[in-house]
Amino acid sequence: MKSIENKEEGSDEESGLGYQNTLMYGRYQRDLSEAAREEARRLRRLRKKRRRDDKLRQKELAATGKPRPRGKFFKVLGYIWRHTFARLGEDWIFLAVLGIITAILNFAMDRGIAICNNARMWMYNDLATSTFSQYVAWVSLPVCLILFAAGFVHIVAAQSIGSGIPEMKTILRGVHLKEYLTFRALISKLIGLTATLGSGLPLGKEGPSVHIASMVATLLSKLVTTFQGIYSNESRNSEMLAAACAVGVASCFAAPVGGVLFSIEVTTTYFAVRNYWRGFFAACCGAIMFRLLSVWSGAMPTIKPLFPTNLPQDFPFDPQEFAVFVLLGVVCGLLASLWIWLHRQYVLFMRNTKTLSNFLQKNRFIYPGFITLAVMSILFPPGIGKYMAAVLGNQEQVLSLFANFTWSDELTAEQASIVSHWRTPEVEYWGCLIIFFFSIFFLSMVSCTLPVPAGIFVPAFKMGASLGRFTGEVMHYFCPLGVAYGGHIQKILPGGYAVVGAAAFTGAVTHTVSTIVIVSEMTGQVTHLLGIMAAVLAANAVAALLGPSCFDSIILIKKLPYLPDLLSSASRMYDICVEDFMVREVKYIWNRMTFQQLKDLLKENKAIKSFPLVDSPASMVLLGSIHRWELVRVIERQVGRSRRLQVAAQWHRRALQDEARARTRRPSRFEVTPAPDMLHAPGTGMTRGSSLTTKDQGGLLPSPGQLFRPKSILKKTNSFTLTRGLASPPPQATTPSPASSPAQVYSTVTGAETRIRAAFEAIFRRSTLLQDVEGGLSDQLTPGLPRSPSINKKVQLPRERVCDMSPEDQKAWEQLEMAKEIDFDRMLGIARKRDLLPEDSEYEDETLYICHIDPAPFQLVERTSLLKVHSLFSTLGVSRAYVTAIGRLIGVVALKELRKAIEDVNSGVLTVATRPSPPTTPLPTIIKVPSTQPAPPSDSETAKLTTSEKT
Repeated sequence: MKSIENKEEGSDEESGLGYQNTLMYGRYQRDLSEAAREEARRLRRLRKKRRRDDKLRQKELAATGKPRPRGKFFKVLGYIWRHTFARLGEDWIFLAVLGIITAILNFAMDRGIAICNNARMWMYNDLATSTFSQYVAWVSLPVCLILFAAGFVHIVAAQSIGSGIPEMKTILRGVHLKEYLTFRALISKLIGLTATLGSGLPLGKEGPSVHIASMVATLLSKLVTTFQGIYSNESRNSEMLAAACAVGVASCFAAPVGGVLFSIEVTTTYFAVRNYWRGFFAACCGAIMFRLLSVWSGAMPTIKPLFPTNLPQDFPFDPQEFAVFVLLGVVCGLLASLWIWLHRQYVLFMRNTKTLSNFLQKNRFIYPGFITLAVMSILFPPGIGKYMAAVLGNQEQVLSLFANFTWSDELTAEQASIVSHWRTPEVEYWGCLIIFFFSIFFLSMVSCTLPVPAGIFVPAFKMGASLGRFTGEVMHYFCPLGVAYGGHIQKILPGGYAVVGAAAFTGAVTHTVSTIVIVSEMTGQVTHLLGIMAAVLAANAVAALLGPSCFDSIILIKKLPYLPDLLSSASRMYDICVEDFMVREVKYIWNRMTFQQLKDLLKENKAIKSFPLVDSPASMVLLGSIHRWELVRVIERQVGRSRRLQVAAQWHRRALQDEARARTRRPSRFEVTPAPDMLHAPGTGMTRGSSLTTKDQGGLLPSPGQLFRPKSILKKTNSFTLTRGLASPPPQATTPSPASSPAQVYSTVTGAETRIRAAFEAIFRRSTLLQDVEGGLSDQLTPGLPRSPSINKKVQLPRERVCDMSPEDQKAWEQLEMAKEIDFDRMLGIARKRDLLPEDSEYEDETLYICHIDPAPFQLVERTSLLKVHSLFSTLGVSRAYVTAIGRLIGVVALKELRKAIEDVNSGVLTVATRPSPPTTPLPTIIKVPSTQPAPPSDSETAKLTTSEKT
């Protein structure tokens, strides 16, 4: 019965070493090395669990973003940069590299597109023998390329779909769009755009080129930031992105001046003049490199315009033709607005049709495959494609439309070969021009909706050129000798009308006037500059009156956080104030809040990146704002792993001091001495009445008197008594009483409980001294004792032990720490003193994390008009502003609320009559404090005192 009770008491501690109670004494079934390995595995699992919990806490509270590692490579690169290129001017080198890299990428894409187009034409002309085989060859390669582009873009980076200019407008506005300027998006854009344009669909590359240049600028800025901190500034990044937009257009069309102006008009609302030279220099480097690569590759004999023309310079057009140019601009504005409206309605129809939308989302390749098959079937040359010169590429089509001769006159052999693509036995050239215009009009509108990288500039350019060519041919038909002016008669040149129409239509679609310069640089002539200006201005006026540009329309479709323009005729924008549309339920932090309250606030509002700091919830006096990441660092500094290990080490040192203090007390007469059980070692010749000496047991267990606390003999243990007359009792084993003789020492040996404690204390207290268990045990065992079979196994003991808390202690400690208050006033005071005296170490406090507090966030008063708010947000690039009333925080307004208010004002939904009434805020209570000082004398009392003194 007694043995059963003893077995139940020691079962918990003995289970680690597999202690088994036998009939007489009992023995261990597992050796010490196995128990050590199992304990090490348990501790390793515990460390992984704690590390996983720490990461989970950071993931719940912190924003996304990982710090970039700084290695030796970046240090060496930074040293080389500072001593070589940085001396020549950082911006100059950076912009030159940006232009060169963008030009190389654009040239590589052009070569890939040319290879795909040549392969398609080779399959159509040489490989196929019948009409059906020609049709299969005509549509098979484009369908495969589009499906590949759609799948590749979807897998690598879906942010590269589309043009890219609407996203760049939003990014330059100050809004961070996730994953739009990454390396994955760059690779996806390059390969996807090459496959898309190589298919032959009526799409362009101008918008994607702007996006590619912006991604290259961002990646270069990140690279330079690793060894040069100047490019980590947010304003510097925006300057480089503005220059990159100009580089994209310049390297695409070899038009540096027009590229700079186009980037200013399209991407920015308010342009900083200091970025002007950056855009010109980078665009010039990109355009020169792009044309040089064309010459070096043999594609062109020398540097020349992209679409060269030979319009006469002595008398390009009659002054009466200005009216026709303006009329052509008006028609281009109307048709461009119709194209934008139809495109938006088509996208909204596809999106709002839930059944069709869900089906196409589940089957992503059906829509691009079907649309590509339909478009290429329409463009099939033996079919409808013979009326629109489908066998010609984009550049050949534009060059034939810009041809400097009239298609209805007597033609040479070379001219007849050009016109043969635009004339059929059934339809004359003007009918082919009309069919070409409307085919590109609808096919480009549908093709732009494909989930692939694509632009709209080139299709709009071709539509305008065909419309202008048709106008010129009609003018020549009615006025074959030209328009007489001043006795001089000059024939009408339809090629000039094509140039004017191309500039007017692209300007109307994009709502820009920089197409005047782009077309002049692309054609290499300025003879029709005044006519182009008149047509473009007229087209812009009509298009701006009827609707937004194509880029603004895409912003509305995608619901990007971009501010629309206020209508100048809407006088309501002066009457609507910020208090009419601000958010009144503000999530804020306050001084002396607890860490637990801060943690709950961060977990409940994961989308908020910055929180306002107020004095107290009662006063609501705005003190500043703190970024979310800084607040996460505050919590991590309070209950993080480093702080927990520091506290655990302090607890451990305190426990060791208490233990050392307890050992120095007077020893007891009834001290218990533990001894090892060597029965499991075969061949030792040991009996229950024998014992090991201190030398023998040194390799197995440390000296018992050094590690084990004295144990009362009154406590129930599995113990037995050895016989008298030990061979050589250890000096610290017992403390003999005065009545006992040294030869007869009574030594009580504890059982399994003490052996387990001795084993683990021996392992974890002496782990810093044992480098290898195999060598330590084998050398210290006596030569006469055979080694156990499991002794040869290695036990990997930790070289550096980390003292940590148990899970229960950790939970209790975290609850205690999270209940403490945060002293933001102290943080702000120490930060200010450090700024004033940076070398003074008096204000250093290792226990307090000094978070960065913005003491002056952007603020508005409640009566600020909508016009002023729009101007401030657009000029300064502000993303949010706090609304205060006499210093008290009453609301916050962000881009979302401001954009909604502008749309409501422009549409007439938000007016003075319909605006919400502000809630009545109680006036602050005025407390009159009685003064202990006497009141100053009045004027009459002062006069009486003065007269009395005189008398």
